[in-house]
This record gives sequence, structure tokens and C-alpha cells, in this order.
Amino acid sequence: MSRCPGKSSWPELLGLNGKTAKTTIERENHNVSAIVLLEGTPTTRDFRCNRVWVWVNDKGEVVRVPTIG
Repeated sequence: MSRCPGKSSWPELLGLNGKTAKTTIERENHNVSAIVLLEGTPTTRDFRCNRVWVWVNDKGEVVRVPTIG
């Protein structure tokens, strides 16, 4: 169970468009901001309850399950 409020994981978004995933995540959990990134982009390693990384490939498709962190 996540220590953060609201929905914390979106496995159903795998393979979908990253922008669509961002909209869905932010609609389903108003406590987070979803950030779309190309797979391999460097990021900070800190854990934050208000952030969801949305990893996409060069076609813009979600390639990892978006989760809070």
C-alpha cells in the first residue's frame, strides 16, 4: 500500500500515448503531476508523493507502469 493519498499506479496505461496517460493520471489523482519523459532521460532519485513519471518510447507510447514517486 502506498503512503501517498489516492491512486498510486496505472498499469492499464502501458502502450497508450503518453499525453493521454498524463491526462488520465492527473484526472484520477488530483494530488499528482504527471511528467512525460523519453525513456532513458536522467531524473532525480528522490521520492515524491506528488509526482508520476510517465516513461515513453520514441513513438510516444508508455513503456513502464506509471507509479507515484
